[in-house]
Amino acid sequence: MDSIGSVSTNRRELLKAAGIGAVGVAGLPLLSACTGRSAQSVPSPSASLLPAPPGQVEPLLDRQKVTDALAKLDGQIRDAMERTGLPGMAVAVVYRDEVVYSKGFGVREVGKPEEIGPDTVFQVASVSKPLASTVVAGVVGRKVIKWTDPVIEHNKRFALKDDYVTRNASFADLMSHRSGLRTASGDLLEDLGFDRAYILGHLNQEPLDAFRSSYNYSNFGYTEGGQAAAEAMKMSWEDLADEVLFRPLGMSASSYRHADYEKASDRATIHVPLGNKEWAAKYRRDADSEAPAGGASSSVRDLAQWLRLQLGNGSYGGKPAIDPAALQTTHVPHAVSGPASAPAARSRFYGLGWNVSYDDQARVQLGHSGAFNLGAATAVSMLPGEQLAIVALTNGRPQGIPEAITAGFLDTVQHGSPTVDWLAFTAAVFKQVDESEKPEVDYTKVPATPSPAGRNSAYTGTYENSYYGPLVVLEQGGKLAMRMGPPGRPTTFPLTHFDGDTFSFESIGENANGLAGALFAGTGGGSSPRVTLDFYDRTGLGTFTRAK
Repeated sequence: MDSIGSVSTNRRELLKAAGIGAVGVAGLPLLSACTGRSAQSVPSPSASLLPAPPGQVEPLLDRQKVTDALAKLDGQIRDAMERTGLPGMAVAVVYRDEVVYSKGFGVREVGKPEEIGPDTVFQVASVSKPLASTVVAGVVGRKVIKWTDPVIEHNKRFALKDDYVTRNASFADLMSHRSGLRTASGDLLEDLGFDRAYILGHLNQEPLDAFRSSYNYSNFGYTEGGQAAAEAMKMSWEDLADEVLFRPLGMSASSYRHADYEKASDRATIHVPLGNKEWAAKYRRDADSEAPAGGASSSVRDLAQWLRLQLGNGSYGGKPAIDPAALQTTHVPHAVSGPASAPAARSRFYGLGWNVSYDDQARVQLGHSGAFNLGAATAVSMLPGEQLAIVALTNGRPQGIPEAITAGFLDTVQHGSPTVDWLAFTAAVFKQVDESEKPEVDYTKVPATPSPAGRNSAYTGTYENSYYGPLVVLEQGGKLAMRMGPPGRPTTFPLTHFDGDTFSFESIGENANGLAGALFAGTGGGSSPRVTLDFYDRTGLGTFTRAK
């Protein structure tokens, strides 16, 4: 997944259809979308409902409603953790420029006593995206770039498959996922361990959908936007985020460097579920290659300061920090992420690093989720007109838990108690998504009488691919294996015979979904001329040709 977070195309599309949006892609669903209320229930204008003056929003909530909801938040969090066995979570709430809630629950790692607190550092996955658009807004505010600038003006190496798109794709295009790059472009290169420069340098081989009239969540398209902004400032992305956002707001626990997360003394380890409410810390997730899109780590104490900046229209502690016009541009729709499915339904939108939606009172709601299939799930949601925001970070694989907490809190603020069992709703959606991610061919079911394979020497050798690089098929202890990935640190995959010239191997990384196939072309008594790896062929780039 997230990068989220990156996730598979199926996961993103199903979650968008459910109104949640993709993990690592989307923010919270509209409360009305799941409670049966339609756009028709928005009050008609009247003398008592005249719009507020430009730049002002008349709040509908009062402090007592927020206070009452906060009193129930502990119980909602503990209930979600008890129902799922989730190891740990941290939550913060900001209201009217005040951090009114900041707590940790559970443990940093299963089997160890260290507890989570407001300062515990989590990998935030795709919540990195609205953080990143804040950083880029800072660069726009300094008039170094404009949102409408073609990124190639600031990164001469930028290239996509279509020359017109290469010359015209702007920061806004890339950071609203409307460049035409398809979902998951570059993600499988990341799983293999390729670095940011390699992946961005090979996006020009990825097929494109319609420029500016399609929406496809793309971690590396988004990363290119952040990277180009950093190059315009003649800095690394990581240093730029420190200078523009983290240091000015005192976010000392926040970083876009995985090494900083790893060395944090108060750090939440990522977990995957084993079943029956049991979890295990099995994986490590280094998202440095897609840092602007998914590589940030932070604490809820730090993120609360960032939410104060967001709700403060670029001001922090009463002082300007980010240009308000540049920041506001991130909060408005730039792409239609979920077209309305019926006349009375509402469409969903993507801004710049934010999902943008509107509720029954026509209030804007901003949000984003983040997830790593390898063990992290996060969510943030804001009602800017109410000066209210909540962020939830967890150290467990996505099951809809942080989304349920953030949606449940906002629902409680407005209605006194949740109108939906949010955890049941989000868990059902995520379960459906997980079930949809099975590979097309079940390579665990070997034919009862498989056709024999050729001799090992018919398959061994080096195969070329301009996108993934060379693939070496070799013999180890009488069995076949293949090796691919970055020079100096490739991954070796043992191959198991399946049927005829087809072998299976275990997929790896954030997007892994079990056994995949290595389909060798017929040998005809000689050497196989090519092999297609179906797991790596999602956009037609997974065929490797034997080197001459």
